[in-house]
Amino acid sequence: MDYRGLVKRLDLPTGWSAPTELTYHDIRAHALTRDHLDDDVRGINASIDLIRRTRGGRWPTGPVTAEFNYVDAVWHECEFRDGGSFTYAVYTAGGQYLGCCYLYPMGRRTPLNDDLITYDVDVSWWVTPDAYDRGYYTLLYTALRHWIATEFPFSKPYFSNLELPASG
Repeated sequence: MDYRGLVKRLDLPTGWSAPTELTYHDIRAHALTRDHLDDDVRGINASIDLIRRTRGGRWPTGPVTAEFNYVDAVWHECEFRDGGSFTYAVYTAGGQYLGCCYLYPMGRRTPLNDDLITYDVDVSWWVTPDAYDRGYYTLLYTALRHWIATEFPFSKPYFSNLELPASG
């Protein structure tokens, strides 16, 4: 079947609201808003090569400006509010910015095919080079697996990063 251009809506229970804050060990994920703009711009611009290597995809194409990223942050806020996708800014418990994680509808980030059509959410993430060196890339993957299982109504997540840590 040709799934070109198809994006599956997230199947959310009536009345369900996504958590705006998630915690796992010393990781704190907060629903991304324009309040995270400065941290996010610095983090993206310091991490472009690492994002391309670990997360893959078409973004980022190069350094981002605050103006560009402001529009993106507002878009993420609206999507979160409306239940279209869920994006989180990720920090340590001490407040150090680590990166972002995304729960997107299938087909938005990764083109659908016969194998992927059965998944119900596309999960991806990235961390800064410092966070990567300190093991947070793998820890955030573990946190995402935990949060999907305990905080979200998704039964079959697809982790679409190019670099997937070994499951533990």
